[in-house]
Amino acid sequence: VQLVESGGGLVQPGGSLRLSCAASGFAFSRYYMGWYRQVPGKEREFVAEISGAGGSTDYADSVKGRFTISRDNAKNTVYLQMNSLKSEDTAVYYCKRALGNYWGQGTQVTVSS
Repeated sequence: VQLVESGGGLVQPGGSLRLSCAASGFAFSRYYMGWYRQVPGKEREFVAEISGAGGSTDYADSVKGRFTISRDNAKNTVYLQMNSLKSEDTAVYYCKRALGNYWGQGTQVTVSS
């Protein structure tokens, strides 16, 4: 199992970013996929998840209405569209596969003016 995140960077408050997570080594469409984030000194927290077929999604209250999780099973990729970013969204964002402790290496998102 390999998960590789990309798309992080520095963005001003109110801006947008789209994160991608390219997956390999397993039957991607069979698994829920999720995004989590972590800031130094705090536990990793849930951000969003999506079902295998993409028909079911769930979000942390802190990102509802601003973030959208999606997936392209033909490309074995899950996305996180982040809009109206706030300074408190600054964190390392990780991709995770359900059913097993499989994580990507993380991508840094910094929201600052």
